[in-house]
Amino acid sequence: MTAVAERPAAVPASTPPDSRPSLRHRLAERGVDRTLVLLLPGVLFLVLLFLYPFLYGLQLSFQPQTGDGPFANYSAFFSDPYLRDTIGTTLKLGLPAALLNVLASIPVAYLLRGKVRGKRSITTLLVIPITLGTVLTAQGLIMYTGPSGWLNKVLLGLGLVNEPITFIHNYLGVFLSLVITGFPFAFLLTLSYISGIDPTLDRAAATLGAGAWERFRHITLPLLAPGLAITFALSFVLAFSVFPSAQLVGDPAGSTRVISIAAYDAAFQSFDYSMGSAIAMIMAMIMLVIIGLVMVWRGSLYRGSTGGKG
Repeated sequence: MTAVAERPAAVPASTPPDSRPSLRHRLAERGVDRTLVLLLPGVLFLVLLFLYPFLYGLQLSFQPQTGDGPFANYSAFFSDPYLRDTIGTTLKLGLPAALLNVLASIPVAYLLRGKVRGKRSITTLLVIPITLGTVLTAQGLIMYTGPSGWLNKVLLGLGLVNEPITFIHNYLGVFLSLVITGFPFAFLLTLSYISGIDPTLDRAAATLGAGAWERFRHITLPLLAPGLAITFALSFVLAFSVFPSAQLVGDPAGSTRVISIAAYDAAFQSFDYSMGSAIAMIMAMIMLVIIGLVMVWRGSLYRGSTGGKG
């Protein structure tokens, strides 16, 4: 019997692999991968607590109770001097307070930028007002600087004044409250920015004979300026949105009637939520304009690899 050799089965030719990367790899090259899921809680938080209220308030501001057109609330605000003047009053409080906080934080942060004995204790003492809040700060001002407070008692006892000085329930009271509560915030930001400047630049300038003022003016300050712009913008936002201080240690119906009080009165005293939303939108636009101007100025500053943090 002859054996018949079996022919091996034909192996199908393998198809060449696709040279194009998968969609997953193409997205990963553009920075889109599964780690973006970690951003969802933050995005959801931003949408629910900021974007939705802002858009809701914006559309509500175009629905006036009088029904005289979508811009009736804005027209009423700018045509009423009692409402319109709140813009100037708030700017007169917010801009100087933010500027003073930033300027006052520079020398303190400059002295504490390196290894200083007791740095942690000093920093803790300087930021304590943040933990107190505006209400407790206002209460402290009333107790210590009021007509029967210890400051007026000391001044009267020393014969320096004949009658108590009015520190509160006026412009000065609100301004002091904004400085007390805003300085720690500005100080922490300035300290973080100034600590990021390379200290070898200062030492190199010192070896070349530059004095302390020259080193600060020509090296530290130019590199610190972009960070100071951010600090001023954030400090201004905090000061411009003043409300408790203007009520407690100010004159809410007169010299310290700020725009936030006008919005509160419209919404919760007159129950005109549309007008209150319009005033809030005007308030937001003013803050955006000021911040935009600060950012334009910041863009013209030097931001090198050795400093200019922020």
